[in-house]
Amino acid sequence: MASFKHTLGVLVLLVVSGCCWAAEKDLSVSELLWRANKDVVRSEDEPFVMDDIAYKSENERNADPCTSYSCMWPKSSDGKVYVPYDIAPHFSSRERSIIERGLLSFHDVSCIRFVQRTNQRDYVSIQSDSGCYSYVGRIGNAQALSLDRQGCLYHNTVQHELLHALGFNHEQCRSDRDQYIRILWENIAPGWAYAFDKINTLNLNTPYDYNSVMQYHRYAFSGNNLPTMVPIPDPNIEFGTGTEMSKNDIDRLNILYKC
Repeated sequence: MASFKHTLGVLVLLVVSGCCWAAEKDLSVSELLWRANKDVVRSEDEPFVMDDIAYKSENERNADPCTSYSCMWPKSSDGKVYVPYDIAPHFSSRERSIIERGLLSFHDVSCIRFVQRTNQRDYVSIQSDSGCYSYVGRIGNAQALSLDRQGCLYHNTVQHELLHALGFNHEQCRSDRDQYIRILWENIAPGWAYAFDKINTLNLNTPYDYNSVMQYHRYAFSGNNLPTMVPIPDPNIEFGTGTEMSKNDIDRLNILYKC
């Protein structure tokens, strides 16, 4: 009887866990990132991180788009942009397959080619650190991209962080965002207002995209369960629900890298 109860308990646990994992998989990338990062305490050997963007130091942050001067990955003579990467061995085979699917998704729609690192100096080092984060663009040498095993291993989250590594910032930080969304500063949790800083982005003649995998959701960083962003002029437009790269995400990637 005890053995039966133990077996039943294990089955219930598996069913509940599977249900929760399936529910999380259906969340937008912004909700997944918020859940993974909101209570993170990072170690001293991790980079300075604000939201999910890493910086070399707290003083290094500025509002100029790095892609206009230094941080794009170089294009080869064959027209492809090869981005070396390394995946840390602490990921399981299932976790590694999620990451590799995200890497390969860029091959199907652009000239970006993520290739396993051999001896290249500059590369993306994919690891499970505290939460989800990436540097913006190529910074030189090994650059950490964290996909925490406890909340970041989803297709849209992988794509989101890889787009950061390729030089893209969040959609709500676009230079023209005030024409499309209104920031409700009074509802933002203390200490998180920087996540809505407007940046002098290169918008590449692409429209503001409510469905971008880089757009956060209506309640992102809320301190009172009220919206932090409202679309304008139509406040009822759905946004921040992207589960994979949108057409605009793909278009602007191809424009930036002249694919």
